[in-house]
Amino acid sequence: MHDSQTFMSEFPLIDHHCHGVVTSPTSTRLCVESLMSESYRAPPPGTSQFQKPLGLAVRRHCAPLLDLEPLASADAYLERRAQLGTHEVNRRLLGALGIGMHLLDTGHRSSEITGIEDFAQLSGNPVREIVRIEAVAEDVAASGVDAAGFAARFADALRRRGETAVGFKSIVAYRTTFRIDQTAPAGEDVVRAAGSWLAATGNRRPRISDPVLIRFGLWTAAELCRDRKLPIQLHVGFGDPDVYMHACDPTHFTDFLRAMEAWEIPVALLHNYPFIREAAWLAEVFQNVYYDVGAIVNYTGPSGRRIVREALEVGPFTKHVFSTDAFGLPELHYLGALLFRRHIGDVLDAWIAAGDCTTRDAEEIFKAIARDNAARIYALA
Repeated sequence: MHDSQTFMSEFPLIDHHCHGVVTSPTSTRLCVESLMSESYRAPPPGTSQFQKPLGLAVRRHCAPLLDLEPLASADAYLERRAQLGTHEVNRRLLGALGIGMHLLDTGHRSSEITGIEDFAQLSGNPVREIVRIEAVAEDVAASGVDAAGFAARFADALRRRGETAVGFKSIVAYRTTFRIDQTAPAGEDVVRAAGSWLAATGNRRPRISDPVLIRFGLWTAAELCRDRKLPIQLHVGFGDPDVYMHACDPTHFTDFLRAMEAWEIPVALLHNYPFIREAAWLAEVFQNVYYDVGAIVNYTGPSGRRIVREALEVGPFTKHVFSTDAFGLPELHYLGALLFRRHIGDVLDAWIAAGDCTTRDAEEIFKAIARDNAARIYALA
């Protein structure tokens, strides 16, 4: 291993977007495989989630940390995982990350996974919070509020939740797609939409999907970000099956990005598959836009090098940010860090070999993406 590869393998990363892990027993095949997929359904009978690129990556890279040979069978892997238990698997895999800080989205299935303090204890690393805007709105609605009081109650809750956070996140693409009006809604429209939403929820926890309320949440968060110099994260593309993929191209959200640029608010586009080139182009033309390829590097496994190469095609190196988007399984945290280092190292080594950059250039590019860009836009000490 030459000096630049050693540097990249040891340099502490900032994971600017991830989630906690499950601590209750997850050793059954059903539990583990459900967390290896974005689908809500089990794979077809007679097949397995291990029969895809992510499964290969787990068997190749995670098996040795559980005392197995690389590419041990899925059955052997799951059996060994069950023998060790969830706590020990979490300890081994999270302890091998080489990450200096995690920025945790705490708004997705939060009752099932570790929060800020528990994840910090498990990983041994500092953890800061990213507040999911829509989750706060749903919490406010579930707490009991009428339509007239919703806007003020939500704004207050978002402000309080954001006091110690380093950013906000929206899943507008999930709930409404990006093909919506992107202006701030009028107050009377918010009251009307809140009334319809609250009336329809009954005694169930409400799921927010009204475009007026989604827009209200985004603009309320944007005002806080403008005051506190915080970024907003936006989910893009790849995700659960309730996404209408064609309408999750981030170029549909250009008007909002332009408005945030005028307010000098950084916007981090998350995941971006299959819209990696679109996200990189937006980062090129807008001063405030950043992007990552979190999650998809894991899901592409051995092909992830092509994903990383594509992400480096056009976007400024100062706008590309590392993330894992790991959720539930420590394997996803471990692979996200390991495959990022491996793939970007291979791409940059090829550039060095071709004379397209120096070793110093490669190390500066890596540092920017691995840590420095996140440290700058999230104002991390």
